[in-house]
Amino acid sequence: MASERVAVRCCIAGGGPAGMVLGALLARAGVETLVLEKHGDFLRDFRGDTVHPSTLEVMHELGVLDEFLARPHQEFQQIKGYVGGRLLAVADFTRLRTHCRFLVVMPQWDFLDFVAQHAARRYPAFHLRMRAEVTGLVEEAGRVVGVTAATPAGPLDVRADLGVAADGRHSLVRARAGLAVEELGAPMDVLWFRLPRRSDDPGEGIGYFQSGRIFVRINRGDYWQCGYVIAKGQADEVRRRGIVAFRESIAAIEPRLADQTSSLRSWDDTSLLSVAVDRLIRWWRPGLLCIGDAAHAMSPIGGVGINLAVQDAVAAANELAVPLRDGAVTAAHLERVQARREWPTRVTQWIQVQIQRRVIARVLGGTRPSRPPLLLRLLAAFPSLQALPARLIGVGFRPEHLPGPRAA
Repeated sequence: MASERVAVRCCIAGGGPAGMVLGALLARAGVETLVLEKHGDFLRDFRGDTVHPSTLEVMHELGVLDEFLARPHQEFQQIKGYVGGRLLAVADFTRLRTHCRFLVVMPQWDFLDFVAQHAARRYPAFHLRMRAEVTGLVEEAGRVVGVTAATPAGPLDVRADLGVAADGRHSLVRARAGLAVEELGAPMDVLWFRLPRRSDDPGEGIGYFQSGRIFVRINRGDYWQCGYVIAKGQADEVRRRGIVAFRESIAAIEPRLADQTSSLRSWDDTSLLSVAVDRLIRWWRPGLLCIGDAAHAMSPIGGVGINLAVQDAVAAANELAVPLRDGAVTAAHLERVQARREWPTRVTQWIQVQIQRRVIARVLGGTRPSRPPLLLRLLAAFPSLQALPARLIGVGFRPEHLPGPRAA
C-alpha cells in the first residue's frame, strides 16, 4: 500500500496534555502543526486528572478559562490528609496570587477534548489525526526530518522541520532516537479504582497515611477515584491474597467506605500504575525535541505531571514558534527549551524523591502507628505556612506564561 505523504512545519507524536497544548499554541502562532494520536479517542481511565492553578492561568491567558470551567469538574481549595489518625491540612490554594485559587479535578479526556476543539475551531494551522500511531523516525544526515505512522488507511509519511516526542513515559520516539534516560527510582506502585459515592459521603478528597498503608480518595461527583499505594513490585502479592482481602484492607483504612468496596468484584476493576521517576540527559536531537513525560516521568506525588507537561509546551511554543514559522529551527533553539525547563523539572523531581524516601517508603514499611512529622504539625499550627506547599504544587518553579507570537 502506498504511503500517504504530508509536510508540515511541526509534527507532534502524542495527543496528551503536552502534545495537545503545544499543537494548539504553535497553530495559534501560525505554525502549520500536525498532532498524531494513536488512539481513536481520549477515553483512558485513571490518567492524571488534576488541573492546577498554573494550567488554569494558561487558560485565562488564552481567554478560554470560563469556557473551560463550564465543563463538569470539581474544585478543591485545600489538600488534606489523615496522618496517624489526625486530619491535617497540607496546602491552601486560596493563598495563591493566581486567577484561580483552587485545584480542578477534571477527566483528562475532557481536558484534551476541550483543547482539541478550541484549537480546531480557532486555528486553521492546527491538524489532529486520531488512530495514527508513530512507528519510526525519518532521518537524513543525522537529523530527524519526519516520522512514519500507521493509520487505518495505510502508512503515513510525515516530513517536518521539527518532530516533537510527547508520547508519554514509554515514548517510542525517544527510544528510536536513542536518547539516554536517567532513572531516579520509586519505592511504590499504585492500584487505581473507583468506588461509588453516596449522597451523604463527605465532599472532600483525602489522603490516609497509616503504618504500612497509604490510601487516597478523590471526589469525582458520583464516584470516588481511589488510589491504594503499595510497595514497588508487590502487585502480584496483593492480588494473590485475593480481592476480598483487598476490600477488607480498604475498609480497615476508611470504615465509611466498607459497603462501597463490594463494587470491586475482580482485579479487572483496578488499574496498576507502575510509578517511575526519570528524565532524559538530553531532551533533543537535531530536528527532534522531547517534552512532558517523554522527557521526564514524574511521581504521582502532588499530581503535578500534567502541569509540568503543559509548562513544557508553553515554553517550547514561546521559544520555537517564530523560528518554526520562518523554517529556521536550530539545535540552539532546542537546547534553550531544555535549559529553561530542566531546572524546574530537576527541583520538582528532587522534592518528589525526598518525599518518596522519607515519607512514602517509611510509611509503607512501618510497623507502628504513624505520627505526623514536624513539618505537618507546623503547617497545622500556622496555617499561613500552607501557602508554600500550595505554591509548590499549584504553580511550581518557573511558571510559563503567554502570550506567545500570534498569527497575523
